[in-house]
Amino acid sequence: MTHARTEPTDQEPDIRARPPLVREFLLVAGLFLAYKLGRRAANGHVEEAFRNAGNVWDLERTLRLPGEGAVQDLLLHSQTLIHAANTYYAAVHFPATALFLVWLYWRRPRHYLWSRRVLAALTAAALVLHLLFPLAPPRMFPAAGMVDTGQVYGPTVYGQTPATDSMANQFAAMPSLHVGWAVMVAVGLIAATRSRWRGLWLLHPALTLLVVVGTANHYWLDAIVAVALLAVAFAVFRLPVPGGAVVSGGGTVSGGPVVSGGGADAPPALGSSAGAPDAPPAAEAAPVRIPGPELVPEPTPQPVPEPAPTGAAR
Repeated sequence: MTHARTEPTDQEPDIRARPPLVREFLLVAGLFLAYKLGRRAANGHVEEAFRNAGNVWDLERTLRLPGEGAVQDLLLHSQTLIHAANTYYAAVHFPATALFLVWLYWRRPRHYLWSRRVLAALTAAALVLHLLFPLAPPRMFPAAGMVDTGQVYGPTVYGQTPATDSMANQFAAMPSLHVGWAVMVAVGLIAATRSRWRGLWLLHPALTLLVVVGTANHYWLDAIVAVALLAVAFAVFRLPVPGGAVVSGGGTVSGGPVVSGGGADAPPALGSSAGAPDAPPAAEAAPVRIPGPELVPEPTPQPVPEPAPTGAAR
């Protein structure tokens, strides 16, 4: 099987794959509004949220995961560092994801549709978990022994009374959408760009993980569950390639040119039949020789020359 390079080329985006702008804006805004209303509907489950926090904390210790406090201790060595972590938590999550979707919409429409579907599925699954499994974050759980860095050092996006916070559901720690969305942004940009440095986009989810844990807003398990849900969404929604093909888990495709993880603008695979001139007809096959005893032909008798006359007539 012949594989093509995985990077999209610098071609113009396929505008036929770009959905109407107004429709997309209303759709994304509607999904976001439904998510916010759903989170607020899960408010008030205080006793259950703290009981679940104890279960999560005990499970992490059983699994021998490192304590979240070790990460916070590193940040607390510098007030500037902890303030920067709080700012990253409060100010990067939504804008980074929005810019990611906007860029894909204009430059990689096929990747945009795929990314929007994955993000919508991940967010919907997270909302269900928020409703079924309210969870108090480490900054509220006394056994964690951690500092609410947002309230102490600022800035913070949460109110001081979690049970009556009308702006956000503070008991929706499981799963961490900060981590889930950050991983999606990194994977989406790696798939849609061709720079040799595109792997550096993974620094965004790595930094987000350290921030959400170090600021005591999430447990390690919150991030693990978010990545697991994202993996399921990746399995359900396959990345499309030109020609209607779909990238499978093994790097092959069905229903289109053969590529290896190519983006929306990837060229047809080298050696594929897409766009190639008709090949000349194959040469006629040689007759098959059946093995058997060799037949030696009998020698053909040669004529014997007559002797020359002994005497010549005078």
